[in-house]
Amino acid sequence: MSESNPRKFSSKPDRYTLFDVRTVTTMAMIVALAYAAMAVCKLLIPKIGGFLSLDIIDAVIGIGGFLFGPVAAVMMIVVEAFIEAITLSTTGWYGFVMNVLSTVLLICPAVIIYRHKGKTSGAVIGLCVGVVFRLLGMIVFNYIVTPMYFGMPRASVVELMPMIALFNLVKGTLNAALLMILYPPVSKTLRKIGLVAPSKAQSGGEARKFSYVPLIVSLLVLAGAVLVVLKMLKVI
Repeated sequence: MSESNPRKFSSKPDRYTLFDVRTVTTMAMIVALAYAAMAVCKLLIPKIGGFLSLDIIDAVIGIGGFLFGPVAAVMMIVVEAFIEAITLSTTGWYGFVMNVLSTVLLICPAVIIYRHKGKTSGAVIGLCVGVVFRLLGMIVFNYIVTPMYFGMPRASVVELMPMIALFNLVKGTLNAALLMILYPPVSKTLRKIGLVAPSKAQSGGEARKFSYVPLIVSLLVLAGAVLVVLKMLKVI
C-alpha cells in the first residue's frame, strides 16, 4: 500500500467515531498542547497595546478540527478555554467567551470547507474564510460586549478598533499559516501510530504528487505575519 506524502493534505478519515478511545485520547493531547502553547506565549510574548494577547491556540486546535471535524474542534476549544479561565486568565467569563468565539469563527468554517472538498485547496479557502469571519466577529464582539464588561464608554472602544481589527487579522493569518505548515506532518504521524484512522486516500493506496507550493506560501505568509507582530510590539 502506498502512503500519501506527509506534506499533502489528506481526505477525512473513514473510521473511528468521535468518542472512540483513540479519538478522545488524541483530542485530550491536542487540548493539552493548546494549553501549553498558550502558557508559553503568555510568558514570552508581551501584550500588544497592553491588552491583546497573541498565541497559537487556533493552529493547535485546528489540527484536531481537520482530523475530527467541527464538533470536535468546538469541544476542544471549550475545554481549553475553560481550563485557561480557571488557571491563568484574569478576564473571567469575558476571556472565556472571547477565546471560544474567536477560535470557532476561524477554525469551524475552515474545517467544514476542507472536509467538504477534501483537498489542500479546500483548506486554503476555508482558512481564508475563517480569517475573515474571525475579523468581523471580533469587531462586533468588542463593539458590543467590551464596553459593558470593562465599564468604559463605547466611544473609547471605537478609538481602539483599528488596533483590535489589525490584531485579529494578523493573529488569524498567523495561526492559519502555521496550521497549513503543521497539519500534514502531524496528521501523518498520528495516522502512522494508529491514533487517527487512515484517510480514504491512504486506505485505497492512492499516491499523491508532492508540491512545495502550499508549504512555501504558508512560510511566506507566516513570516509576514511575524514581521507585523514585531512591528506592533515596537521591536522593529
